[in-house]
Amino acid sequence: MNILNATFHLISSGDDTLWSIVALSLRISLSATLIAALFAIPIGTALAMGRFSGRKLIIMFSSSLMALPPVVVGLAIYLLLSRSGPLGDYGLLFTPSAMIIAQSVLIFPIILALTTEAVSPLEQNYRRLLKSVNASKWFRLRILIIDARFSIFTAILAGFGRAIAEVGAVIIVGGNIAGSTRVMTTTIALETSKGNLELALALGIILIFLAIMVNSIMHIFKSMGQKYHRESR
Repeated sequence: MNILNATFHLISSGDDTLWSIVALSLRISLSATLIAALFAIPIGTALAMGRFSGRKLIIMFSSSLMALPPVVVGLAIYLLLSRSGPLGDYGLLFTPSAMIIAQSVLIFPIILALTTEAVSPLEQNYRRLLKSVNASKWFRLRILIIDARFSIFTAILAGFGRAIAEVGAVIIVGGNIAGSTRVMTTTIALETSKGNLELALALGIILIFLAIMVNSIMHIFKSMGQKYHRESR
């Protein structure tokens, strides 16, 4: 009970260490989600629209990338950003920027695959109509993204949920430096090993709350999307 009391006191008292870690975690994961979404959404929509040889193979390969081992991604980015690597001159290793890159790489396939899955049935429904009005590829891309917005937003939330819970890749490229690259997941791992269970539990409770909130919003947007498509038929 003493541990639980101390844990909730940390959360309710606005502890600077605790909430600075939470703020950094949110900033890194939100940035990574935005970057991944900016690339994954148009590419995923283009894949759903495309009719070319090898398309199914590309979709299957992109879906399989969702199972990328985080530590392997972290190692690959570490090698790229290290002093002996091709991007070593930029000095990004062990910075929040390196962590954003790692999380972006990890969640890009998730948003890409879910976007393709969401847009594909809409593209089949609208194909004849859009061709009949001689719509350009850019116009078709924009229309499909707008119409699939609820499902796409759900894909973005799924990516964010994956990013905020990441530990393997970010600890490799971030170094878990206090006040600089120490996020919620890496802090939980470190503080648990040190026996500082109050801080670890406090961050764990906040992570669980974020997971529940993200899943609830995903459910709401999924329901809104289903309702929208039923009414538009």
